[in-house]
Amino acid sequence: MSMLEKKDNEQELLRKILSGDIIAMKEFYNNYSGYLTTVCSRYISNSDDVKDVLQESFIKIFKSIANFKYKGVGSLKAWSSRIVVNESLKFLKENERLNIINSPIWDLPDISEEEADFEQIPASAILEMIRALPAGYRTVFNLYIFEEKSHKEIASILNITENTSASQLHRAKSFLAKQINEYKSLK
Repeated sequence: MSMLEKKDNEQELLRKILSGDIIAMKEFYNNYSGYLTTVCSRYISNSDDVKDVLQESFIKIFKSIANFKYKGVGSLKAWSSRIVVNESLKFLKENERLNIINSPIWDLPDISEEEADFEQIPASAILEMIRALPAGYRTVFNLYIFEEKSHKEIASILNITENTSASQLHRAKSFLAKQINEYKSLK
């Protein structure tokens, strides 16, 4: 399918959703739910909680889709992803699952500066490793790596210091490096 066809399809789907077409809403759900589940699962590890957050996210998406400004192919997916990330963060904050401890930057464990080789590891295994991170590490890691937020932005979002954000990321990378090495040694 060409970019022009994708653009026309997305815009037509949006038009139908805005007119209240239930079939178009179901099509949107079918097209995006897998991806949005993956996004949500990066932040929330309990599958029942993921379902709850996704339900809230889809409600919010359909309620606020009239405010969405189409900016080209992929913009609807990106906009929906931001809603899922925000709903995931809201859930974590409301349920006090973000146990982020302010720790001094000098208290960080040493990790190898070597980049981990993800080439031989299936995406599903990597996602499980990310989901196994403690909530604070996982949240900072996802915001930094996947959402491309700076430590300053993360600090503002999570109401923590920039140093705490940096230390949480450092600890998450250390934890993941250990998990990757264990995975490789078993294969």
